[in-house]
Amino acid sequence: MTAGTAMTEFAAEPLHTPRLGLEVLRVGHAEEAAAAFASPALHEFIGGSPSTAVDLAARYARLEKGRSDDGTQLWFNWMLRERETGLLVGTVQATVEEAHTSVAWVVGQPFQRRGYATEAAKAIAAWLRGRGLGPIRAFVHPRNDASAAIAAHLGLTETSTVLDGENLWIDPARA
Repeated sequence: MTAGTAMTEFAAEPLHTPRLGLEVLRVGHAEEAAAAFASPALHEFIGGSPSTAVDLAARYARLEKGRSDDGTQLWFNWMLRERETGLLVGTVQATVEEAHTSVAWVVGQPFQRRGYATEAAKAIAAWLRGRGLGPIRAFVHPRNDASAAIAAHLGLTETSTVLDGENLWIDPARA
């Protein structure tokens, strides 16, 4: 299925895993997300610095549209909510283009090392593959061993391609 076809057929929908609810991103998540992602250390590999709720609200308003202005990309974004506590713990996203689908994940520092990013990334990968979107790829900072492990759990293989200091991981079975 091509991205152009996909744009008219479906949008992000809520997903669930044993421990997480994956809520479709909304502007209303901004204040809670600003708190969840407030640690400067969280940005060691993703770059930048913590965003304010106002900045996130503006960004989320753009992402809520679900596609780029020129129509060449679909955007699927979810916020990760711990089912047991109701706390927002992270985010996962997929950017669908004609030739591939890029996935990414971020989990707030207090919730790292619990397997949430792997659990959520597997859920969105299955959702994307079930809709014929792919092949899936990810860009991972070369020192981010945790994200490299998540990419490997998705069946991705590291390549020698580097973009903006991050290594490209691809799905060789679907490339």
